[in-house]
Amino acid sequence: MRARLARLHGQRDLRLEAQDVAEPGEGEVLLKMAAGGICGSDLHYYQDGGFGPIRVREPLIPGHEASGHVAALGANVPGLAVGELVAVNPSQPCGSCRFCGEGLSIHCLNMRFMGSAMRVPHTQGMFRDWLVVPAGQCFPAGTLVGAGEAACAEPLAVCLHAVAEAGDLTGRRVLVTGAGPIGALVVAAARHAGAAEIVVTDLADAALERAIAMGAARVVNIRRDPAGLAPYEADKGRFDVAFECSAAEPALRSAIATVRPRGQIVQVGVTGDITLPLNALVGKELRLVGSQRFDREFALAVELIGSRRIDVRPIISHRFPIEEAVQAFEQAGDRSAACKVQLTFLS
Repeated sequence: MRARLARLHGQRDLRLEAQDVAEPGEGEVLLKMAAGGICGSDLHYYQDGGFGPIRVREPLIPGHEASGHVAALGANVPGLAVGELVAVNPSQPCGSCRFCGEGLSIHCLNMRFMGSAMRVPHTQGMFRDWLVVPAGQCFPAGTLVGAGEAACAEPLAVCLHAVAEAGDLTGRRVLVTGAGPIGALVVAAARHAGAAEIVVTDLADAALERAIAMGAARVVNIRRDPAGLAPYEADKGRFDVAFECSAAEPALRSAIATVRPRGQIVQVGVTGDITLPLNALVGKELRLVGSQRFDREFALAVELIGSRRIDVRPIISHRFPIEEAVQAFEQAGDRSAACKVQLTFLS
């Protein structure tokens, strides 16, 4: 059997190719892939050949947020059935390093993350129509949702982890800066966690409309209304928690200005070096914490999506067949219209 796949050879050099597919071995599953979302890191690989020090140094199959149907089971695979829709967890911690031993596999020293150029050889990803993976990476999504929804489990897991970093959000006033896919899903996760009011900022109206669909009470287009958050700066700040999802220095400065003393800022977006108003951070005794990826939250994300307790459909803006992978990546780069762009893998 041959699998079609999208393989990146360098900056804007994405090719549709084919390769043989192995039979699933012991403890493995053969998946007929159904949907895969283009993430910001995938887009950086395509547009820029990488981000920061991480570069595409050899051909890479991108894709780390995907779902598929079980096509065949290897030996000793309990709990899965042929035909079942599953979300695939792209994290592959080693299980034996210092941090895995401490229960912090999210910080595994030997982490392999599907679709990542962080290590050489690169860890190949899921933009292909057939895939063999360890059964432990497959999480049944149930029968209520479609493959596109199930493929959103990975980004939702990222957001559930970020929300968990903030502690109890019950009754809290929350700011989310940046309303891309992650920002929109942070809104949904914060609402699910009991936030009383969620205000979202972005530069694009289309993104802000999706934030409202995901549960925002108010949105502010900072490009059109640069002083839109000024009322929230009164009396040393009105928000209890801010989730900074844009990786833009002005957004983080706004969070510092609008979060109340002893409030918390969770940094989700990533970028290079920036400058901060350190005096304000210290003077207000703010807690600034980072949040990356996820751990046990993946299973929770699949459960919440599968039951539609969190409905991810508003963020899925475009779908393209794998044959049109280049067009899909180009569309994903247009933030004025695109949110979560997905590839589909129909035979």
